[in-house]
This record gives sequence, C-alpha cells and structure tokens, in this order.
Amino acid sequence: MNNEKIIIIGGGVAGLSAGIYALLSGFEAVIYEKNSIPGGECIGWNRKGYHIDNCIHWLTGTKKGTELYDVWKTVGALSDDTEYAKIDSFYTSTYEGKSVTLWNDLERTRRELIAVSPEDREEIEKFIQAVEYSKQCLFPAGKPMEMWGIKDYIEMGKNMADFPKVMKEYGKISLEEYSQRFKSPLLQKMMCDYLPKSYAAYSFLVSYATMADGNGNIPLGASLQLSLKMEKRFKELGGKICYNANVSEICIEKKTVTGVKLIDGTFDKADYVIPAVDADVLFRRFLPEKYMPKEFKVAYDAPEDYPATSGFQVAFAVDESFVHLETVFIDIEKLHVGSSDFDRMYVKAYGYDPIFVKDGKQVIQTCITQTDSDYSAWKNMNPDEYRAEKERLVREVEERIAKAFPELRGNMEFLDAWTPLTYERYCNAYHGSYMSFVTTPAGKQIKSKGRLKGLKNLYLAGQWVNSPGGLPVAVASGKFAIQRILKSEKRSINI
Repeated sequence: MNNEKIIIIGGGVAGLSAGIYALLSGFEAVIYEKNSIPGGECIGWNRKGYHIDNCIHWLTGTKKGTELYDVWKTVGALSDDTEYAKIDSFYTSTYEGKSVTLWNDLERTRRELIAVSPEDREEIEKFIQAVEYSKQCLFPAGKPMEMWGIKDYIEMGKNMADFPKVMKEYGKISLEEYSQRFKSPLLQKMMCDYLPKSYAAYSFLVSYATMADGNGNIPLGASLQLSLKMEKRFKELGGKICYNANVSEICIEKKTVTGVKLIDGTFDKADYVIPAVDADVLFRRFLPEKYMPKEFKVAYDAPEDYPATSGFQVAFAVDESFVHLETVFIDIEKLHVGSSDFDRMYVKAYGYDPIFVKDGKQVIQTCITQTDSDYSAWKNMNPDEYRAEKERLVREVEERIAKAFPELRGNMEFLDAWTPLTYERYCNAYHGSYMSFVTTPAGKQIKSKGRLKGLKNLYLAGQWVNSPGGLPVAVASGKFAIQRILKSEKRSINI
C-alpha cells in the first residue's frame, strides 16, 4: 500500500472525485471542506418542508457506454439501476400566444418547428442536422488529452467525424447572431432562451444534443443526493473529510508544495495538494497571484469576452395539479434585475421527482441570468438595500408568473430567493458564477493541463480547469488530477 498523502481542498464534485480516485490508486486522501455538507454547488436545501434544488437541470454522462458514465459510476453517483425523471423535452418557448417545444425526439421537433414556421424549413432542417451531428460531441473522460496517443486521436476522429462541421459553422457566432437566420420571431426567441445570447451557438446545439441522445437525464433524488452518494463512496474507501474546515494558505518551500494551513493556524503536511476550488480563490487567496496562468489573467481582464454566469432565483410551492412541460419560457413585462432589463423568463416545475412534492404541492422555480455587471450591482448594495431588492423582485416575479398562468394567482407560497452573492458566500464563487468562464465567439476556451509553472506537487481540479465548466468537467478533473500524479510517479494511469 502506498502511504503517500493527498490533501484536497474543497468537497464539491471535483474534490470528491479526486479523493475517490486517490484512494483507488492507493493514496491516503483528506478533504478539507469549508461548509458543513459535501457537494459545493451541487446541492439543495429545505425551506418550509420543501426541497429546493440548486444544480442539475440535466446530467451529462447518463448514457451507458460513454467514458463519462463510467466515471460517474466509479465515484458512486450513478449505478446501472439509477432511476431517472421521465422527461421527454428540453424546454418550451412561448411568444405572442404561440408555443414550440424542443423534444428529445428530434423528428418530432422538426415537424413541430416546420408547422410553426414553414418559411424557415431550410434553416430548421439545418438546425436538426447540426443537433444530430452534435450528438458525437462526447466529453472525453478516459484520461487527460496531453496523455493521448495517435490511436486516441484517430478514434476520436472516427467517432466525431461530422462534429467539425458544426464547429466550423456555429463555433464563431453567438446565439443572438444565429437566431437572426430564422424568420419566425418565436424561433428567434427560442434560440436565445436557454443560454445567454452571447454564448457561442455550438454550446446550445451540444446541450440540446445531449438531451436528445439520452445522455442528459436527471437522476431522481436531486443534486444533494448525488453529492451524498459520492461522499459515501469516498468514506467507504477509507477517505477522511473535514467539514467546517477553512484553508487559509497552500504552503510552499523551495517551489514545492508541502501542505496546507487552516484558518485556525493548523498546518497539515501532504505529499500532494489538489485545490478543487474556484480559480479566483486559488490565485488570489491560497497562492501568490504570480502563479496564475496567462489564460486566466486574460479572462479576468476581459469580462465581456469571458463572462461569468450566475442568476437571481426564486422558488415557490404551488398545487401539484399545475402540469406544464417542465421548463417553459414566457414573455414578461420588463423586469430590472441587477443592472439589466429582462423581457423573458422561465418557469420550471419540479413535480417530476417525489422529493420536490409535499402535501399535494410541488416546487416551481425560475432563474434570471446574471453576469458580471449584474453581480457588481448586487455587491454595491448595503444589507438593507439587498433585502429590500430581493423582496421587491420576489413580488415582481410572482406577479409575472401569475399573469402567464392565471390559475396560480393567489396560490403561490414563497419558499426562497437567492442571488449571485449567495453563490459567492457559500461556494467562494467568482462573481457568483455557477459555471466556469462562458465560451463566447470572442473568447478562447480555457484548457488547463492541471499544473502550475514553478510549483511541484500541486495538481488542479475543478470546473474552472476547462471552460465552460459544469459537472462533467468537475468530475473528470478529479480523475485527471490523480492520473497526472500517477504519471509523475511512473505508475499506471488506468484507474
């Protein structure tokens, strides 16, 4: 048994993944987590006896046979008998009394879109074909790409033969630009509803393709349960997780990382340290900023090209009989949130999972996207202004939902509201972001090799290692960090 010790900072999905793979490779593993529960941003909480989910709208990697599925299975998040929500669509968009749905069945979507806008038939056919091609864009979770050989690239080329066509046509245009190819105002709205309109168009195509391919299901039990399953797996393998344990510094001697110092002054020695935290925290709190890689500096200095995405969110309890397709985008009277004005928002009904249902009522939620300038607006409020603004927006959001769905008027019980500052406080999230830097046509995708120049024994994990982040990047990054350590020790990376 190898007695080398790995300290992991952060008990989110990336940290738990790194811990599990470390234990499977024979290392001792200790996780320091600043909160009292695992999961980081992959959690939920209870209000008035109702469970509110914070994370999984769909989980990439639920399709058996994919490399990512194998990772989720190894870390205990999924199993071959995992039950998934019975959802057959991505979302529905409404506009001026008409609606259109992106079904998981692409042929059904094609027929519906053409029926709504026959004049867009040619562009609709191209859209469906691009989504079909985008099914080939599977996250490579076998090993880090710098360890790939010629055979790996040949295999990827075979499996993704058509996807380069998608990148060529949709990789350098924003969703807003792409939407203008359609004549129908409803289809224009639909294309910009789910992701911010500044996103590169291919991001949306890949997201929809994930759902349409059966590779983006929602496990029953919600986000927190997924994190708790990973924690259970980590502990069963012999790992130690320390909660309410705030790291203050990563300790360095002669360009070699030696361990971590906790906020109470305690030093814990380690052979390796894996920070699975927000990159902003890593380079501006745990380490001297001189270690920040150039691509991160570029991103932090150009928020318009590398936006951070957060949201203002509200949850209500409504009657279980409120049955609409799970996610519906609606027109709304102008709403000012943060520093921006919005004329669209969505309502998502969570009745698809018993965990969100109580006493004949279900949870519904909405999220209004916030970016860097919105975050600044929230940050500049004093505590009284902040509370008053949240209360105002809750009333405004409730009124807009009631206008779109009159049967809910007077029948909505407010549960909770949260802002970008909630993510910042709870998760140390840069500008309250729940993803990594957004991939826009003007920005380059961040792809870190998980090492920092001039530092030994430190390996990075977490969603910020690869944009646009999210759960697939997080869980794979934990595995990749351990494989990089194994390679440095000239051991097999097959774990």
